[in-house]
Amino acid sequence: MRRYGKHTDEDDIRTRPNRKGNRPRTNIRPKHEDAAEGLVLTVDRGRLTCLVEDRVVTAMKARELGRKAAVVGDRVALVGDLSGDKDTLARIVRIEARSSVLRRTADDDDPFERVVVANADQLAIVTALADPEPRPRLIDRCLVAAYDGGLEPLLVLTKSDLAPPDKLLELYGDLDIPYVVTSRDELENGDAADRVREYLGGRITAFVGHSGVGKTTLVNALVPEERRRTTGHVNAVTGRGRHTTTSALALPLAKADGWVVDTPGVRSFGLAHIDPSRVIHAFPDLEPGTADCPRACSHDEPDCALDAWVEAGHADPARLYSLRRLLSTRERTEGD
Repeated sequence: MRRYGKHTDEDDIRTRPNRKGNRPRTNIRPKHEDAAEGLVLTVDRGRLTCLVEDRVVTAMKARELGRKAAVVGDRVALVGDLSGDKDTLARIVRIEARSSVLRRTADDDDPFERVVVANADQLAIVTALADPEPRPRLIDRCLVAAYDGGLEPLLVLTKSDLAPPDKLLELYGDLDIPYVVTSRDELENGDAADRVREYLGGRITAFVGHSGVGKTTLVNALVPEERRRTTGHVNAVTGRGRHTTTSALALPLAKADGWVVDTPGVRSFGLAHIDPSRVIHAFPDLEPGTADCPRACSHDEPDCALDAWVEAGHADPARLYSLRRLLSTRERTEGD
């Protein structure tokens, strides 16, 4: 083995060749201080469609971001060709901090969470009152994910011409969730879109719901210039619709300042990633009562201090019931 002394000539130093070019390797990453700001509109097989100022730009993620992935709603920094011309490609070099994250897993045993949308202000849970029948447990799961992710929920009940909304609204009345009831005729003449739009102005709203409930039909009414193929029919055997939206897509709201994010229809909404201790934050009238709870209290056990808090008149018993129903939703199947 050759040994080097203190006074080596640079010709004596062996360097590892760089097979990908002549530039020496470095751990110093560029800061990209001149990068442009953009909004991720949709993601498709590694290509991200972003809005940069008033231009739609196709981009890919920079290798330096590692495993960190950008999702619809992310605010990103881009470099490269930002013209938006055909066959051009920009590069996402930074993903900004997120204000909210809507996540789900395939089921409650799935350890891999999926980020549905980032930076949304509101989650519109679209549910049909009939054809297909409403699934309250799926609504509960969406509510838990919204509260955990920092989104405000909105109930949108469709097909009121087929069934009345009273029973379902009574189930969620104690949660003080805003709601809109629509019919198929109202969707066609635009009245439903106008009433829903009142809750969307100036906000980013993600729409979720299982197939066949009319979610994409509603999005089409809210964004008429971006017509999307609606669900063809509901399967008579399973009561479920066929999927028509295959990836999340952010669309600018018509007649108002805001964005709607259309997401693929879901058949399940796993909550394996949810920390139950964060759900209590959505119940400000109950949260102070947890101060005397035992450590790691599930808020649904004999020693929970919330029972005494409610008995003392600090909160309505129905609110505690609603909290415990949401917390226990992981233990029940979504079709219950």
